[in-house]
Amino acid sequence: MHSIFSVTVAEAALPYLLFRLADEFGADMLPGAPGERGIIGVRPVRELVLGKDTPRRALQDFCFDVVGWTPTLGYLSYTLGLEGFGLGTVKPQSLPQGHLKQYAAVLLLTSDGDGRLQAECRTVRTQGPQGLLGRLERVCRESAAGGALPEFTPPLPRGGLRERLRQSLGEAAYVQGVEAVLERIRSGDTYQLNLSTRFSVNLADVAFDPLRLFLHFWRSHPAPFHAWLNSTNAMTGSPVRILSTSPERFLRVRQGEVLAQPIKGTLALPRPASELSPEAIAVRGQLLTESPKEDAELSMIVDLLRNDISRHCAFGSVQVPRHKAIFAVDALLQMYSDVTGRLESGSTCLDLLLDAFPGGSVTGCPKRRTLRIIEALEPHCRDLYCGSVVCIEGPQTMESSIAIRTGWYDEGTGELCFYAGSGIVAGSDPQAEYRETLAKAGKFMRAMER
Repeated sequence: MHSIFSVTVAEAALPYLLFRLADEFGADMLPGAPGERGIIGVRPVRELVLGKDTPRRALQDFCFDVVGWTPTLGYLSYTLGLEGFGLGTVKPQSLPQGHLKQYAAVLLLTSDGDGRLQAECRTVRTQGPQGLLGRLERVCRESAAGGALPEFTPPLPRGGLRERLRQSLGEAAYVQGVEAVLERIRSGDTYQLNLSTRFSVNLADVAFDPLRLFLHFWRSHPAPFHAWLNSTNAMTGSPVRILSTSPERFLRVRQGEVLAQPIKGTLALPRPASELSPEAIAVRGQLLTESPKEDAELSMIVDLLRNDISRHCAFGSVQVPRHKAIFAVDALLQMYSDVTGRLESGSTCLDLLLDAFPGGSVTGCPKRRTLRIIEALEPHCRDLYCGSVVCIEGPQTMESSIAIRTGWYDEGTGELCFYAGSGIVAGSDPQAEYRETLAKAGKFMRAMER
């Protein structure tokens, strides 16, 4: 691995750079939140598309049987987790069970904290593809010199699209689903379950650019785990553009140190947090942390995560140094905890990921039984939703998110789909849980109203 070039880019010019990288090079992008590292892969040279019969060893070999620093970007679908528990699904699937890539060139974006970014291009080959690298450098330097999109909003016609929106579980069906979950809880079948609904709209007959929608979200709705990925429909092979705006980390491993940050507990704000005073946010945050229902949601999942990561963490290393912390994203307050550990000798970050997959915060507990109930209650396949977007840089270095606030656009059918869900415990109110799902889908739904 060596650095080919490095360019300083003003943060204000970054949206333009991201647009050109995705539009001209078909790049896969994990741009990060402001001040955080971003990583962008250009021109895949190796790809692994996962099916239900793909052995774990194939994932290990793909990620780690490489020379030098060779990051792997991609996703693992929720359906892969079902297979891991021996459950599977009979519902039609849009996406593969996973799609991982390695690239001819990788751009690392790092902030100096003063409004500037360093865009550093690296390649693992001593003789890189010079034509590609020359074009990349030119685009980076042109973007650094300044540039702007003529219209940096989703190019959707005003009106009419919200009425086209379909839900796999509308209000009445979702409320009935929550009531069914509550009955399962009272029967002792589960203690907590995440119930979701699928939204879809066909945009084949309108001018729609999913890349612009993604960049609109990235700029106007900051979150730490935005991702733009290029994949394919598992059935037809048509191109699929994945837009993930997730605020939730699943598992991070840095030199063997493990961090999980499950989110459980949601409070809708009257308007975006940026328009509220710190005092107003603090008052609402206290309502969230002192709610018995929200506390139960988070505490149960923290215990589940402690158990899940313990399988590959050194004995006695798993701790919860922070519990019931608060952050704001979109027009929501969210509650989360830090669960930490130290990767056990002989285990890799991929072992940890696969044996804790899918994440407990978007399934429930006990996990196997709850997965079975979810599969029976939800009429849709989750596909990537509630799976993970991953960046794996070595056996002891990985970042992964929970793929919530995530959708994808199928270029073949013209369909855009996205999902939302809520965690249900004994104290849940069915109508309130439905309102929470709408709040979580809010940014996608508002895009339909522009």
